[in-house]
Amino acid sequence: MATRREAQVIKVAAVVQGIALVTFPAASGIFTDPNEYGLSSTAYGTMFVPQAVTAVASALLGATWARRVGTRRVYLVGLMANLAAMALLVASVPLQSHQSAAYVLLLLATASLGVGFGFTVPALNTFTAAFNPSRVDSSILVLNALLGLGTALAPVFVAVFVGLGFWWGLPVLAGCLVVGLLVVSSRLPLETGEPSRVTVADRPVGGGLPVRFWIYAGFALLYGICETMNGNWASIDMKQLGASTTEASLALTTFWASVTLGRVLFAAIQQRFATRHTYHLLPFVLAVAFVGISLLPTGKPALGILAFGLAGIGCSALLPLTISFGQEELVAMSASVAGGLIAFYQVGYGLAAFGAGPLQAAGVDLPDLFGIAAALAVVMGGLAYVIARVRPAPTTLHPRPATGPLLAPALGK
Repeated sequence: MATRREAQVIKVAAVVQGIALVTFPAASGIFTDPNEYGLSSTAYGTMFVPQAVTAVASALLGATWARRVGTRRVYLVGLMANLAAMALLVASVPLQSHQSAAYVLLLLATASLGVGFGFTVPALNTFTAAFNPSRVDSSILVLNALLGLGTALAPVFVAVFVGLGFWWGLPVLAGCLVVGLLVVSSRLPLETGEPSRVTVADRPVGGGLPVRFWIYAGFALLYGICETMNGNWASIDMKQLGASTTEASLALTTFWASVTLGRVLFAAIQQRFATRHTYHLLPFVLAVAFVGISLLPTGKPALGILAFGLAGIGCSALLPLTISFGQEELVAMSASVAGGLIAFYQVGYGLAAFGAGPLQAAGVDLPDLFGIAAALAVVMGGLAYVIARVRPAPTTLHPRPATGPLLAPALGK
């Protein structure tokens, strides 16, 4: 049985992981500022490609490694990777005038952050479920809320540190928090009682993936694109519309806070408003938000903040519900579903994080890209009806962790 201290440390780790994860998008205005790093939109977007690649690779590796050496070691290595990411980001600051050298450090930093994400987030889900066996659903919901709290805090901290004159205070703060977690966590047993091997039920039947899985995968990929258009490009869009650094940070904070609050809200009302209806509705809410973002006028930051808040509500429950529907429908490979869908989500993340940059360089304005994202959200709405019309709605919004051959538990980003 986990001690109270272990449970508290995992909760703190969730907040810190959320802060670290959004540190780079939160500082997007710094990276593209001609007086700072001076990155083009293409260079800024390319910066996140290593993160997407290493997040998928480390998550897949982490599932196998956790069965061999234990989730505790995977979690500690993930923390060290997060620390390396923050250290590399801080090390790039004095090299801003040497753009090539600074950019190499930024690429290494995002690659390290991907490793930290891929190792740490699944481990946190595993610990949470193991430490709260009698209330797994509510504990996973709390974990998701804490991860979301961290993602919402990062832009706030950036705005504060920019106001103080040293934006790099955020990665320094995040690094110090990770060091504290490493010191405390290394002294705790953090035992999960996890199985040492994969069961037959974890393996896809017939050695292949069923057609229905690919429908889920397509939805997850499109969701990754849509979420990342908000998470990575909101601040830049706001700055292009004349918003201040504080207002741009507030828009990003509002998006992530709305994602978190939406997940809590829809979990709370699922007895009265079925999760199937939530799943059908939210893609169209997101589409409306994207249309609004694409039409934002210059000099009206309040409207932008509201629009990104609506986009957060639209995104909120879609990924958790996709995994939950998949796990309950594809029973023969339920443990593999989370890993496979998170992998496709990360592919979508990489496509949006990188692809929006070259498209802007080719002459496509960022508002037009949000308009394209609205069309993708409508496609997601169609897929939502295909996915959610076959089986009963899941009994919980947030999927339960399960160790499988592709990936340990689903994330709460």
